[in-house]
Amino acid sequence: MMLITQPKLVEEENYGHRWRALLLSIGIATLVLVGRAAYLQVLDRQFLQQQGDLRHVGVLPVPAHRGRILDRNGELLAVSSPVTSIWVNPKEFRAAQPAPERLQAMAELLGLSVKELAMRIGTEEKRSFVYIKRRINPELADQVLGLGLPGVYGEREYRRYYPTGEVAAHLLGFTDIEDKGQEGMELAFDRSLGGIPGQKRILRDGQRRIIENLEEVRPPVAGKDLALSIDERLQYLAYRELKKAVLQHRARAASLVLLDAQTGEILAMVNQPSYNPNSRARFKGDASRNRALTDLFEPGSTIKPFAVACALELGLTRPDAVFNTGGQMHVGNNIVRDVHNYGTLDVTQILQKSSNVGVTQIALKVPPRKFWAFYNNLGFGQPLSTGFPGEAVGRLPHYRGWNAFEQATLSFGYGLSTSVTQLGRAYLALANDGLLPMVSLLKRTQPAETHRVMRPTTAITVRTMLEHVVSKEGTALKASVPGFRVAGKTGTVKKTTGHGYAESLYMSLFAGMAPASRPRLVMVVLIDQPSAGEYYGGAVAAPVFSSVMEGALRLLNIAPDQEFKPLLAVGQDDSA
Repeated sequence: MMLITQPKLVEEENYGHRWRALLLSIGIATLVLVGRAAYLQVLDRQFLQQQGDLRHVGVLPVPAHRGRILDRNGELLAVSSPVTSIWVNPKEFRAAQPAPERLQAMAELLGLSVKELAMRIGTEEKRSFVYIKRRINPELADQVLGLGLPGVYGEREYRRYYPTGEVAAHLLGFTDIEDKGQEGMELAFDRSLGGIPGQKRILRDGQRRIIENLEEVRPPVAGKDLALSIDERLQYLAYRELKKAVLQHRARAASLVLLDAQTGEILAMVNQPSYNPNSRARFKGDASRNRALTDLFEPGSTIKPFAVACALELGLTRPDAVFNTGGQMHVGNNIVRDVHNYGTLDVTQILQKSSNVGVTQIALKVPPRKFWAFYNNLGFGQPLSTGFPGEAVGRLPHYRGWNAFEQATLSFGYGLSTSVTQLGRAYLALANDGLLPMVSLLKRTQPAETHRVMRPTTAITVRTMLEHVVSKEGTALKASVPGFRVAGKTGTVKKTTGHGYAESLYMSLFAGMAPASRPRLVMVVLIDQPSAGEYYGGAVAAPVFSSVMEGALRLLNIAPDQEFKPLLAVGQDDSA
């Protein structure tokens, strides 16, 4: 017989004890976690923040090296050098309470007083970064950092340096404290010169201290070098002679541009007054203006060769044609006058004597539309397109608004405006046998783009006439260069005021070329408001042309004309 055993039943109260034990354990664990969280969030909050800061990863820009600016021969005109900027974490600096003698040492190294140093650091508790002095040389920065002051750090940057100083300042321009172009070619080509900044990933704390460089995210791309058309040697020469003339004649300002007659490249461009881009703290705003490109003026008698060229080109006059000037002539209700009564003059003598009456008689033979088109094709009223910031366009009024007197005034250089460089561009056509190249501030690697504005015979004929201007019988003997044939034209222009033309304020001009048999160089010189007695272009501007041209021909090893042609003597005057 089998026995059946009944299973032992567990009392319900045994389960109750187990549940209570489990709930107690969970409760204790919860209290421990809450307590720990409260401890970390409240009692040890500062420690946690510091640990978090120590593990802060950020991305820092890496400055790119700015490209160099070079002259046409590879000489340095602008270069960026490594420098160090000193900065301070004010919270860390003040917390360390550095000794007064160490503060004094730091202030003296940075050229500051202790009071100035304290003002720059400031008193705001929340500030954790402030520059004390930007872009100082690395040796000085090492001395400052060598003092071991808490919270004082160095940051590598670049500083732009201009070896030629004020000699090429107007052309080059300058950069700001961030090494960004602000004026001149630095501004015009800022994007290519500036390059592309890089990036690096860093680990730093809450005081902006870099603990560790983790990796290079993107390497910086250095800026491209820029080769200008100017020749540093010619730039120095032109600057020296122009400044000397301004001081000698106590002039208000001056400009000079020297161009390659065949390529249109600008070999020198200088202005007065100037400034030093390496130390700009004291220069005035107008001193930074590149007057040769930005300032406009009425060209006066320097425009007369083009009025003559226009009539010759259209067959409306001949070189041997004669005109009875008579000292003055009526044009409508107005009178055109010469300084003297020159009597009967041929076309060459009209330019040689700078006769307003003679050139007016020639110009009035030309239909207004043809006259305007000829000037327009020479670039008057047209942009130079050099890319230089602030480049002036000039003004050539449209022929539909002309009357006879306005056409007359345009023939002797009033009623239109131009810049020194625009006038130089027009003279390139005479120097280059009727072909007008585009001007350039950059060194050319390809032949210049040109267009024909007159026949070669017209350009050569007018150029030969202009040789007579640079003679004992002309207005520009002082523009002559020993051993070379020189062709050019003087100009003496009355300045305008709010009440019309001033009676005693002038601009003195000379525009010319050499060697005249086959010109290699074209130059325009403008002296603004000479006040030392003389003011005629032949007396003030022509000597500057002579000295700069003589030096330039020698430096460039340009051979003299194969034959020096004696010029016909027909009288003398120095009125233009």
